[in-house]
Amino acid sequence: MSHFYKVNVNKTFDFDISSKQISNLDAIKGSHSNFHVLQDNKSYKCDIIEADFNSKSYKVKVNNNTYNIHISNNLDTLIKDMGFEVGATKQVNDIKAPMPGLILDINIKVGQEVKEDDALLVLEAMKMENVLSSPRDGIIKSISINKGDAVEKNQLLIEFE
Repeated sequence: MSHFYKVNVNKTFDFDISSKQISNLDAIKGSHSNFHVLQDNKSYKCDIIEADFNSKSYKVKVNNNTYNIHISNNLDTLIKDMGFEVGATKQVNDIKAPMPGLILDINIKVGQEVKEDDALLVLEAMKMENVLSSPRDGIIKSISINKGDAVEKNQLLIEFE
């Protein structure tokens, strides 16, 4: 069974390449990141300039032309279509109350820049103090509650810009 890879070059050109096509390449490794490749009786000098194996992104120089390449397989495509990409940035734009409770303290102001995991507010629920932390870096757009307010589950507390 032949596996296929989707290859995007310079965020412009898309190619589908089979594992059979890859195995038919004649490549000789010159050094750690240098290769000599023969394909269809043509010679190519290839240097891997940058490689990020986690995101499967590479910067490759081929005969003095530089290309940015992103490679994905069928599993990567399925994961992306399902919205479960590894390393995907968090796009949380608001924070809602995880449970009913009482706002004991608010540690931020509108317009304040916060970092991921900064303490935003303290919510008392079931006689326990729960510190709600920032899920991402950002700037506070609005605060919908005040200190001493009673809140319901899923009530909007904070919005990010």
